[in-house]
Amino acid sequence: MNAAARSGRLGLGIVGAGRVGPVLGAALAGAGHAVVGISAVSAESRERAQAMLPQAPILDVPTLVERSELVILAVPDRELPELVAGLAATGTWQPGQLVLHTAPGHGVGVLRPAAEAGAIPLAVHPALEFTGTSLDLSRLGESWFAVTAPTPVLPIAQALVVEMGGEPVVIAEQDRPAYAEAIATATAFSRSIVEQSTGILAGIGVENPGSFLSSLLRSAVDNALTRAGAPSSLDVGLLDELGGARPGDGPADDDGRGWYLRGE
Repeated sequence: MNAAARSGRLGLGIVGAGRVGPVLGAALAGAGHAVVGISAVSAESRERAQAMLPQAPILDVPTLVERSELVILAVPDRELPELVAGLAATGTWQPGQLVLHTAPGHGVGVLRPAAEAGAIPLAVHPALEFTGTSLDLSRLGESWFAVTAPTPVLPIAQALVVEMGGEPVVIAEQDRPAYAEAIATATAFSRSIVEQSTGILAGIGVENPGSFLSSLLRSAVDNALTRAGAPSSLDVGLLDELGGARPGDGPADDDGRGWYLRGE
């Protein structure tokens, strides 16, 4: 695939029909790219693929990769290295093919086997908690994306983000683990605080505690984001007294980052 082809519409293949892949596929299809197909295994993932990309055929991964100019790997980050290496071992990657993964903690290093076969590696993570529905399409327009790529092809990754309606922010390869930690911390605290506060209200008989707190929580978060960089007003000691969870708490096999951070 030459530079002229990359500047136009691409044949897009999506590996993984979790909450992230179909949404990004739909966003890029809305920008004019052609969806070649999507891989989906479980009944739930097939239903999601059908709902978000009704015209896209469900294909096996090797066929999907061979037919695509842009491949999105939206799989759990623990599965990503083996998937990339396996496709390289079978000679599936195509020279000049764009390969984009959505794992927050990985840069382009994990795509080295694909790059050695001539593919162009891109790491793009949207800082958004996905529902896997069309609701996410409008939210993409309010989202920032972490972008990591070799300097010569960085504009390609940035352009794809803009086409999805987002704002690209360049994250250095060595900073991806710290980036993932920041995302995980924000996610874990937010979910824990909401669950705990709504539980307390429900316990004293408040009906629809989520609705009751919605304006408060949105305004508090908006104000905190406006003051980003200032000392946090979050009283961690109070959370401990109330039994609140912190990032990293929980079962040993739970990394605390949530399914969407793992690209599921």
